[in-house]
This record gives sequence, C-alpha cells and structure tokens, in this order.
Amino acid sequence: FFSQTNMSILQYNGGAIVAMAGKECVAIASDMRFGQQFQTIGMKNPKVHEITDKCYVGLAGLATDTVTVLQKLQFRTNLYKLREERDISPKALAALISHMLYERRFGPWFTEPVVAGLDADNQPYVCAMDLLGADCVPGNFVVSGTCSESLYGMCESLWRPDMEVEDLFETVSQAMLSALDRDCLSGWGCTVVLISKDKVVTRELKARMD
Repeated sequence: FFSQTNMSILQYNGGAIVAMAGKECVAIASDMRFGQQFQTIGMKNPKVHEITDKCYVGLAGLATDTVTVLQKLQFRTNLYKLREERDISPKALAALISHMLYERRFGPWFTEPVVAGLDADNQPYVCAMDLLGADCVPGNFVVSGTCSESLYGMCESLWRPDMEVEDLFETVSQAMLSALDRDCLSGWGCTVVLISKDKVVTRELKARMD
C-alpha cells in the first residue's frame, strides 16, 4: 500500500516570497507559478502587490484567500488615505493586516503576508506574519511560502548590512533563484521589486521551467 501525505492548505497553490532590507532601500520578490498541488496551471502569477508608492505587500498561500485579502486591504488603505489625507506607512500597513487576520482567527484566511517598504525617513521596513497575524520584524529579511527553509538558508548566507540597490538586487535574486531550484511547488521565474527613495524598479528573472 502507498502512504498518502496530507498537504497543508497553505501549500495547495505553492508560492515563495522574500523581502530584504538594504541601505535606504528594500527589495521584495516572489515566484511566478500558479499551481494546484503538483500541477502547474499558470506561470504569470506574481504575488507582490503595490499598496502605495513606497509600500508593497506579498501574499503567499491559498490563491482565493490571497485575492480576498488583497481586495479588503486595498479597500481599507483607500479609506485610510481619505481619512488621514496621506499614504499609509509600512508599519501602519503591517498593523492593519495583522488586525485584519486576527479578526478572522476562528476561520482564518490561509495566507501569510509579507510587508516591505520605506518609511517617511526612507528607512527600510520588512515584516512577515502568520495566518493569525502574529508579526515578525527582524530588520534584515523575512520569507514566506512553500520554500521558506531554503530561503532562510540562502538569505542568512548572502545578506549583509547596508547594501546598495544593485547589491541588494543581486543578493535577493540569487537567494530566490537558488531556493526555487529546491522546491517543486514554486518557481517558473520570479519578479523582484526594488524600492529606493527616488524610484521603484520592477524586474523579471527567468528560472527553471520544470
């Protein structure tokens, strides 16, 4: 008899996200695969979304729940902007998402968000949380998704403090591509968003397509 392994619902659609802090800049990257367990359905599905000019959120987990959370998040951030007459800061956005997720703690959305951005002083902010909204703000890098273990290992090996924009791009790209090679539920290329004090650059990287 063959033994059947029960897959976590968070792994059903696959996905990987990493955010990394540099010197007055921050990068957030995600893979491009959209799958249904081991079957690949699409390969143009980035999981990083713009909230403000200097604040982005990455949503890994069950695809339907990530869409729901993103729509509710855009609604609440638009209300915030109307009421406060300013864009939401990364720290306030992380608190908002954490509150949203904890509201649903008895029937949670199966997503583990990552927030990355620059605050008013152009200092980087990266934050990850679990599906109940418990946040983690380490200051250097955060990861989420199905290949978190591989991403942690690569980021711990490659990250160093006060990296410039291009060094940060190279580091986060190498970490992501190396981790994707070791996970069958994510991959098929990745998108990297580089946020600095004067511009935002989005780049797409090719990866193994198998």
